Amino acid sequence: MSSTSPRSPASAAARRGELAAFLRLRRERITPADVGLPGGPRRRTPGLRREEVAQRAGVGVAWYTWLEQGRAINPSVQVLDAIARALLLGPAEREHLHRLAGVPGAAAGSPARQPLPPETQTILDSLNPLPASMVSAGYDVLAFNDAYAALDPRMVLLPPADRNVLWRLFTADEESQPLVDWEREVSFMVGQLRAEFGRRLHDPHWRAYIRKLSEASPLFVDMWARHEVTAPVTHRKRFRTVDGREVTITATGFTTTAVPDAKMWIYTPADGAAVRVLDELLGRYRESGAAGLVAAGAGGPGS
Repeated sequence: MSSTSPRSPASAAARRGELAAFLRLRRERITPADVGLPGGPRRRTPGLRREEVAQRAGVGVAWYTWLEQGRAINPSVQVLDAIARALLLGPAEREHLHRLAGVPGAAAGSPARQPLPPETQTILDSLNPLPASMVSAGYDVLAFNDAYAALDPRMVLLPPADRNVLWRLFTADEESQPLVDWEREVSFMVGQLRAEFGRRLHDPHWRAYIRKLSEASPLFVDMWARHEVTAPVTHRKRFRTVDGREVTITATGFTTTAVPDAKMWIYTPADGAAVRVLDELLGRYRESGAAGLVAAGAGGPGS
């Protein structure tokens, strides 16, 4: 059996290490006041103590300590749910905890990349003038329509193999960044990536991908070390166009049966101003292409 098998000793050790770090960081983020405990003047531990978590979960202190140390023990679903409640975990974090603990039946990852059915592009094109794209669990941009290309032409100018949202956000220079609220948006995406990684701890391609991001960006290393876990939700985000204008959209993700490992993200303009800017960019893109938009960007709106 290969060392990358989900049941190999190396894979199990890696999973337990992820579990240990996740439990510790979730414990440290909770203040005593969050759970109705007195802080006390001599408290040196950030967040809750291990014995406080164990008491809230109804498990032994030694047993919980072993779990947080990454020892080879097999907690039941009921015990994990009690720990999740003790640590005030949300639904996405609870699911992540189950995966890291190796609970039978916990959702596993799909294959790294699946071919898109031909009708995918037809659907995306029919959504114009709304920007829309198909994005993998690892943030590879698999397909897009004209409106998406007009909103982020620098992305579509990259070779297909290099079109990765997180890679671009962590490596592009500040002038080329498309997101206005960079810290908030990227933290949210890294949290989703952490949840997806929990499904694929044994996958060498995913481990190489995380290593590549870590080597390229100290900011990614810092965010990744937080072990924060988020789930995809509909939310507003602000884009900076190539000519410097700000556009507010609502991002909504849809899972498709044909490619369950990817999501179709559709951007709906938040107001009339956003509608006008997106329509204008789409017209300019269809006249001059992505390279033309980027080249004219320095000239300001409408140049």
